[in-house]
Amino acid sequence: MTTSSPRELPDVAGDAARAARALDWVGMDRIALPVRVAGADGDAPILVPASVDVAVDLRDPDARGIHMSRLYLRLQDALAAEPPGHAALRRVLQDCIDSQQGLSTRARIVIRYGHMLRRPALASDNAGWKTYPVELVAELADGHLALDLSFAVEYSSTCPASAALSRQLNAQRFAADFAAAKPLSTGVVRDWLASERGLAATPHAQRSRADVIVRLRPAFDQLPLAELVDAIEDALGTPVQTAVKREDEQAFAALNAANLMFCEDAARRVAAALAADARVERFDATVSHFESLHAHDAVARVSSAPR
Repeated sequence: MTTSSPRELPDVAGDAARAARALDWVGMDRIALPVRVAGADGDAPILVPASVDVAVDLRDPDARGIHMSRLYLRLQDALAAEPPGHAALRRVLQDCIDSQQGLSTRARIVIRYGHMLRRPALASDNAGWKTYPVELVAELADGHLALDLSFAVEYSSTCPASAALSRQLNAQRFAADFAAAKPLSTGVVRDWLASERGLAATPHAQRSRADVIVRLRPAFDQLPLAELVDAIEDALGTPVQTAVKREDEQAFAALNAANLMFCEDAARRVAAALAADARVERFDATVSHFESLHAHDAVARVSSAPR
């Protein structure tokens, strides 16, 4: 079997378009590519599997198509070479525009991957890994680069109303059990509280999630993912755990009691953490409490520019 040289192969993409019209975006979605990301705890950058979308505009209404293979070839090398940041993504996107030889003026890339962070246990000497879903959206137009970072943080939320109702039942049972008792000693009360009788009701709690989108300021080139995750988990106080021994579970129960939250409370905590970060130009956040009481979710949304 003989093959033709590239110069001899037909290229119908260069034909004139039948229905002439400029196009907003043309490209590829869900490309499987390796992406180099920052390692955990200051370790060297590592390659992780990612799903990537890339597109450019087609400004010439008479051009039938773009040079799509050029986008793929440039992406697979560039994304594996260095972690994505303002400078690196600007170079990638400008290269995508230049590869089209005048057909395009804008470029856009979306990168999705799971970022793993090693998290220490609350009380024991153990640690474990958590995966945070990440999405980067970068668009270069007229020399301006817009970079949005999206990620999600899971946490536990204990309902304040349910906690108050549970405390009332506990108090009522205590009053009933000791209605005829003489003055009580500390030991008697302690033993009662530690018994099954000392827990008449428990408040409902549920796994919850904060979905965050931030527009990053170009003055800060490195992606502050770990720092933003830390800030939000610290603000919420009850991030889901990895390695858990009994002492860790007890510490987690204490954190839940100290951080009773409606979804409105959680949204305000997340907003305060994001507003305090100088690297964040603006943000949108959605907190979802996947209720154990109801069949529906409790949801609150907040942004730096309320509508």
